[in-house]
Amino acid sequence: MDLFEYQARDLFEKHGVPVLKAQVATTPEAAKKAAEDLGGGVVVVKSQVKIGGRGKAGGVKVAKNPDEAEARAKDILGLDIKGHITEKVMIAEGADIAEEYYFSVLLDRSNRTYLAMCSKEGGMEIEQLAVERPEALAKIPVSAIDGINDAKAAEIAEAAGFDADTAAKIAPVLKSLWTVFEKEDATLVEVNPLVKTGAGDIIALDGKVSLDDNADFRQKEHEELRDISAENPLELKAKKLDLNYVKLDGEVGIIGNGAGLVMSTLDVVAYAGESHNGVKPANFLDIGGGASAEVMANGLDVILGDDQVKSVFVNVFGGITACDAVADGIVKALEILGDQATKPLVVRLDGNNVEEGRAILKNAAHPLVTLTDTMDGGADKAAELAAAK
Repeated sequence: MDLFEYQARDLFEKHGVPVLKAQVATTPEAAKKAAEDLGGGVVVVKSQVKIGGRGKAGGVKVAKNPDEAEARAKDILGLDIKGHITEKVMIAEGADIAEEYYFSVLLDRSNRTYLAMCSKEGGMEIEQLAVERPEALAKIPVSAIDGINDAKAAEIAEAAGFDADTAAKIAPVLKSLWTVFEKEDATLVEVNPLVKTGAGDIIALDGKVSLDDNADFRQKEHEELRDISAENPLELKAKKLDLNYVKLDGEVGIIGNGAGLVMSTLDVVAYAGESHNGVKPANFLDIGGGASAEVMANGLDVILGDDQVKSVFVNVFGGITACDAVADGIVKALEILGDQATKPLVVRLDGNNVEEGRAILKNAAHPLVTLTDTMDGGADKAAELAAAK
């Protein structure tokens, strides 16, 4: 789960990371009141959306007084930033910025450990810096056992090139950020910028935190951080149905069993789409190894509820999940949806009980269902049908 900046800020404060005072507002009038509460001086009005590039998109503006804060909030509320509509803003105290740094800690899956990244050159262009001058971004492995202790914090600061005075001041902040990462079961903690003020203080001026949903069983309070209105409704529906679903930007709905097969199906559909007006996969949906007809029906219901989907490709290799159960699920879902089911389905079944599964679909003779023998053929047909819509 990705957090809003104000939620990340609250977690930082909880674990001792130095932050500035801030309030959240959903109206221009509330933004003015927040600016007054913060002393009536300079504040920063920041769009609260779960996407990067807010500054470049006009979602972060400085206000010199409460009246300006109200005007800036009026400009930002409702702003569309890469498809994310701004429904709330954070009003934060202004800072006397002397220097801007960058720090993050995240999972390093390729090396099966954690990775800390730090740079003396923070700010909006960190992505460009990482590409053009990778040597300016220090990358230090972090042990899951030791974490960021005094020695590791000193190592990170030295690798980033901080002078001794700044390194001494930044080290405890890095340790506190690691505490956020560890105690909150995060997969990413990022601060850009981490600033040094004119007085020499180190402050986290911005924050991005992603929490591991797999740790929800021991992080009950994280449910309070979930903003249902900001989540994709299809992903939310799938989550309630215990489906492993991720919404993508495409036109061909995908259902498969096993993450490897589903990923391969995404690739094959994307390749086939190049010959059919560039259509792409619309989602990742793995119904798992022991899926029942009900699970199949639930998955199909979610995908057919996606307005962007023009066709669906069901690609199943029967193992624990028998092909006849998959076929039953398809028939059941189409019966439940009735006239609401208007999108063509291409179905490729193979493996356990394949003949029984194919027979079920043939006997049902649903006009929306097309059976295919191969994955390549099914992907091409699904892409063709999506392009024709």
